[in-house]
Amino acid sequence: MLGSYAQAHEQTPAYPRILPSHVEGVVKVQLRLLNRRKEINYYEIGLFDKDFDEINFTSKQKIIKIDYQEAIDFDVYLRKSDLHKAVYICTASKILKSNSSRAIVSSIVCSKLGGEPL
Repeated sequence: MLGSYAQAHEQTPAYPRILPSHVEGVVKVQLRLLNRRKEINYYEIGLFDKDFDEINFTSKQKIIKIDYQEAIDFDVYLRKSDLHKAVYICTASKILKSNSSRAIVSSIVCSKLGGEPL
């Protein structure tokens, strides 16, 4: 029997703190992304409710370019009024059309929000 091993990227912390931002009515969440996949260099950020419906947010970039074994810190900003429905901040690997390997699998990693800003 042949075995296979799938490697996903990492996003920490799993349960991030919600922090005040420099803009009134907006909070931020600080996260770290680590790319553990040689064949992937782009990851898309998303903010979702409990049913995985998208919620508006902002960040310096919604698609992050990151090399293999590199770590990047990033901030996600959302309205305080959306805190009651925001549950997950996720990063999803983006596979380039130019990548000819059919064996590549997309990975999604999420952090779960909770609590009020400090």
